[in-house]
Formats: sequence, C-alpha cells, structure tokens
Amino acid sequence: MANHKSAKKRIRRNQARAEINKSRISRIRTFIKKVESAIGTGDVAAAKLALKEAQPEIMRGVSKGVLHKNTASRKMSRLAASVKKISVNAA
Repeated sequence: MANHKSAKKRIRRNQARAEINKSRISRIRTFIKKVESAIGTGDVAAAKLALKEAQPEIMRGVSKGVLHKNTASRKMSRLAASVKKISVNAA
C-alpha cells in the first residue's frame, strides 16, 4: 500500500483513467464489430457506412492514447480491404 499522499492520489487517478480507457477501447471494438457484422452479412452499403463511422473512432483512440498509431492503421487497413473485397464480389 502507498504511504505518501501523492502516491495514494496517483492510485485513485490511475483507477479513474483505467475506467475511461476501458470504455474507449470498448467503444472502438463495438464500431469494429459493426463493420465486421456488415461484412459477414454481405451488405456492401452497410459495411461502407459502418467503416466510415469506425475510422474516426479508431483514430480518436490513437489521439487519446489507448491505441498505438500502427495498430489503428493496421485495423483500418484490414477493415477497408475486407469491405473492398465484398464490394468487388457483389458487383
């Protein structure tokens, strides 16, 4: 257990930040799942719309420090490639 006042405060702050970060990551995962769900059903229009909504949310995660920039770029790239693949197959 922390002995200093500042260390106790840091523990409280870390717990609060962990909750905020947890909710941000959860929100990002939800947006990604919406895209993957639309891809799974083969709905091109819904997949494109979901991807367009997910991209800013993923990049917001980068700016807030819950995701690494390369991780976010990789996720967006893979989602975009999947959407492109189903749109080519549908045409």
